[in-house]
Amino acid sequence: MTENGAQLFARLEGRRSLKDIEARLFPEDGGPDHGEVVELHGLEGSGKTALLYHLVCRCVLPQRCGGLELQAVFIDTDHHFDMLRLVTILENRLAHYAQGDADSSEEEVRECLSRLLVVHCSSSSQLLLSLHYLETSFCSRPALSLLLLDSISAFYWMDRCGGGESQAKQEGTLRKFSELLSRLLRDYGITVFATSHAIMRNYASDTVDASSSSSSSSFSSAPPCPPPGQGGEYSRPYLCRAWQRLVTHRLVCTRADAGTQAGTLPAVPPDPGPLFLQSRL
Repeated sequence: MTENGAQLFARLEGRRSLKDIEARLFPEDGGPDHGEVVELHGLEGSGKTALLYHLVCRCVLPQRCGGLELQAVFIDTDHHFDMLRLVTILENRLAHYAQGDADSSEEEVRECLSRLLVVHCSSSSQLLLSLHYLETSFCSRPALSLLLLDSISAFYWMDRCGGGESQAKQEGTLRKFSELLSRLLRDYGITVFATSHAIMRNYASDTVDASSSSSSSSFSSAPPCPPPGQGGEYSRPYLCRAWQRLVTHRLVCTRADAGTQAGTLPAVPPDPGPLFLQSRL
C-alpha cells in the first residue's frame, strides 16, 4: 500500500497508549500497551460484549467526562452489536456531567459516535478483507487507537466445515488474518480487544480412562463438569497458533454467583448483570 507525506507523518506521529483504559481489569501491571492484544474468553452470556461496550465508551467519551477522547473501530461478527444500547450507556455516563441541556446532551452523543466506526462481517473471508480495508484508516488517523472484535471465533465452525479434513485449510483464513493483524500492530501500534467463545469439551474422558481398570467405573461415576470459568476445558485456547501468538493478555469472563471467589472484578458498572472477570495472563 502506498502512502503520501501526510499519511506518513500521521503514522509516525504515534498513538496514545491505552494502558489506563481500565485499571480494574489490569490492577497490577497496567493495561495493554501499543501493539498488544487482549482476548476476552468465556461462555455465552458471560459479559464479553457488555465489557466491549464499556471499553468503547471509555475510549470515545470526552476527557472531561472521564473518557480518553480517542477513536475506535468495532468489528461485529456475531451480529450482537446494539447501537441503541451503546447510545443508552453513553447518555447515562454523559448525564453525570451534563448541565441540564437536552440538546447539548444529544450533540455530545453524536460527537462521541463520530469517533466510532462499526464494521459488520458475515464470514472469515469478509473479516480478512475488512482488515485490509481498515489499514488506510489506521494509516491516516493517528487518533484511531482501539480495535474491538466481537468475536474472533465467530466463524470457527464454518471454517472447520469448509476446510474439509485439512487442518491447514480450516485455519487458513484466520491464519492470514492473524498475520495481517500482526503487521498492523507492528506498523501502527494499535491496541486490540477481541472476544472468543468457550467451547464445551468432554470432561469425563480423562476420568473414564483413568478408572477403566476398576470394575465400578462408569460414565455416571465421573465427576460433574466444572463450572464455566473455573479452569478445565472451558478456558483452553483452541484457535490457530498464529492467533495465540498475538495474544498478550487473556481474561476469562464468568458470571458471578453467591460464592464468587476473591480477586474477581466487576465488569461494566452500572450494568445490572452479575458479570465478573478472572485474569488469565
